[in-house]
Amino acid sequence: MGKGRGDSGTLEWKVNIPGGRSETLEPESGFFGRMWRRLRGMVEGFLLKIWRFLEKAWGIGVAEPRKLVHCVKVGLALSVVSLFYYMRPLYDGVGGNAMWAIMTVVVVFEYTVGATLSKSINRTVATFLAGSLGIGIHWVATQSGERFEPIILGFSVFILAALATFSRFIPSVKTRFDYGASIFILTFSLVSVSGYRVEKLIGLAQTRLSTIAIGTSLCILTSMLFCPIWAGNELHSLITHNLEKLSDSLHGCIAEYFHQNETEVSGGEDCSKKLQGYKCVLNSKGTEDSMASFAIWEPAHGNFNFRHPWKQYLKLGASMRSCACCIEALNGCLDTEVEAPEFLKDHLQDVCMILSSCSSKVLKELMITMKTMRRSSKIDFFVGEMQSAAQDLQNAMTSLPNTLPVPPPATAKGEPGIKTTIPPLMKVLPLATLVSLLIEIATRIEDIVDNVDKLAGLAEFRPAKDDKRKQNQSTITPISENQDHETMAALQKV
Repeated sequence: MGKGRGDSGTLEWKVNIPGGRSETLEPESGFFGRMWRRLRGMVEGFLLKIWRFLEKAWGIGVAEPRKLVHCVKVGLALSVVSLFYYMRPLYDGVGGNAMWAIMTVVVVFEYTVGATLSKSINRTVATFLAGSLGIGIHWVATQSGERFEPIILGFSVFILAALATFSRFIPSVKTRFDYGASIFILTFSLVSVSGYRVEKLIGLAQTRLSTIAIGTSLCILTSMLFCPIWAGNELHSLITHNLEKLSDSLHGCIAEYFHQNETEVSGGEDCSKKLQGYKCVLNSKGTEDSMASFAIWEPAHGNFNFRHPWKQYLKLGASMRSCACCIEALNGCLDTEVEAPEFLKDHLQDVCMILSSCSSKVLKELMITMKTMRRSSKIDFFVGEMQSAAQDLQNAMTSLPNTLPVPPPATAKGEPGIKTTIPPLMKVLPLATLVSLLIEIATRIEDIVDNVDKLAGLAEFRPAKDDKRKQNQSTITPISENQDHETMAALQKV
């Protein structure tokens, strides 16, 4: 390091770098320079955060374009309902109450058709009931005289608000009519309080009810006619994908434990995602419950008829979560610090892999059944294979003590035999836990098969292709026999 004077006569410091080169150190700037650099860093950081946010938003839009469609539908509905403010003839018809139509669109419009229908019907019915009761109680209060009018109105607000609030704690009411109960409390309170001062109460109630009807009707039409997103279809797809995730997770856990995961080298991230797929099944209860409650409100659409057995989907989802709990415990065996002896793994490896493969086949076949909504002709065969594999695994565990090395007895001269190592119990327990969990998973998969079979019967899934062929053969055979009989009779006559 050296110092010298530059061209302008200022003092400069130079640093010698290996290789015969030297660099000049620039002096630190003053207070304003430091403030400028700090301000520039803050602005660059803020712009970087905005850019990352836009990239994330773009990724969400590309991955799920239906969300963009929903945004467009909401904007379309608000633009149409805003015409009641912008166009004079429409504004004269509803007046300043057009704001209630806009508020209705903002509050009621949801992502799925079922959710939109649920909120629309709840809001309309609750507004009508609350308005009717408010007008009736206001008439009774006015007939009672000025002295008792505020008492009757206040007491009625207290009683009805308390009863409506208590109804929200009832599970059946909370599931389907919670939003309607809150709207009932709000509307009845507004009508009762405003009715004490407003003379034209009936006209005000009619106008508000008409604007709310306009808003809800526009939401329902927009949601159902323009790229509809059905809650029932979403629930059906969720159950179908969860079956596939269970299959991938089960097979991946067993392959990982026995170090037979061939795809780990080529696609490590994809393999880990499939291995953790059971977590999506465990966390899907809330989504399934909400989708099933919204699907009840939807009309018949696609392959889903009126009064489709949506509650059976909840039972199927519960059985799948029960299986996912076992897979989660099975996944915990992968992280254990105690390793089972290799000769025990080799003894049980084949039967464990066969059982996991058969169980995955059953889940895959159930996924195909749900996806195509057609009964499977192979499911009974696959379930039989799984039960046979589970029995083989139990037999292998029963014969396991016979395969353990036993120390030989001492010789005649008193010399001990050859030393053999017997694995301690702590090293055998993880493998025994894995085997018992795998057998329990096979049992719980049978419960899933029963629930899918019940759903297929209630939803009237199409029959299997083999059944159709048998029916066609049974119908063709009598016809051919009759034809042969007629031809033989004609030949005899000749």
